[in-house]
Amino acid sequence: MTRLLLVEDDDALVRTLELTLGVHGFDVHATGLGAQALVLARTFQPEIAIVDLGLPDLDGLEVVRALRAWSDVPVLVLSARDAQHDKVGALDAGADDYVTKPFGMDELLARLRAALRRVSPADRAIVFRTEHLVIDRASRRVARDGAPVHLTPTEWSLLEALLRFPGRVVSRRELLQDVWGPQYVQEVTYLRVYVAQLRRKLEESPAAPRHLLTEPGVGYRFEP
Repeated sequence: MTRLLLVEDDDALVRTLELTLGVHGFDVHATGLGAQALVLARTFQPEIAIVDLGLPDLDGLEVVRALRAWSDVPVLVLSARDAQHDKVGALDAGADDYVTKPFGMDELLARLRAALRRVSPADRAIVFRTEHLVIDRASRRVARDGAPVHLTPTEWSLLEALLRFPGRVVSRRELLQDVWGPQYVQEVTYLRVYVAQLRRKLEESPAAPRHLLTEPGVGYRFEP
C-alpha cells in the first residue's frame, strides 16, 4: 500500500477519495486542517500528498511550502481555484502537480501514478532477487534458479507494470491500460491468461504463487 496524506476539508470528497484510493492500493490518512497535516506528515511519513488550497486554518500553499521545506514527498494540489496565477503559485511553492475541481477520478489516479514514477528513480530496485528469481529491469532479463527465462513482450510489459509498485495492488484497469492501451478496460481475461503464463514461468508453485498475487475483484500485486 502506498501511504497517501490527504489534506482536504470537504468531508464528502474525503469519504469518496478514501474509498476509491483505498481500492487502488493507497493507505489514506486524511485531515481537514493544515496544521494537523504537518504533524501527520512527520508521523505517517506519506509517500505522496494531496493538498487542497482552501483549508479553514491555513492556506494550502503554506502547507505545501512547509512540506517542501523538509520533505521531497510528491505533492499534488487539488483545488477549485482554476486561475493561472493560482496554479503558478502552487507550483512555485513546491507542488508537483495541480488538479482543478471538479476532476475525473481516472485523471487523478493517473496523475498520482505519474508523480510516484518520478520519485527517486535511483532508489527503485532495478534488480529483484529472491531465493529462486532474478529479475533485471534494466536489461529485461529474468532467471529462475540460474536458468534464463524467456518472456514475451506482453508478459514482460505486464511484469514491469507490477514491478513499478512492488507490494502494492495494481488494479485490473490500470494494468490493461498500461499494457494493452487506454481503450482496454474490460478485458480481464487477458490478465488471467498472461498472469497464469507468468506464474508458470516464474513461480515455484504456480497454483500457490508467492510473488504474483491476485487481489480478488481488484487486481494483482508483485510481492518481492
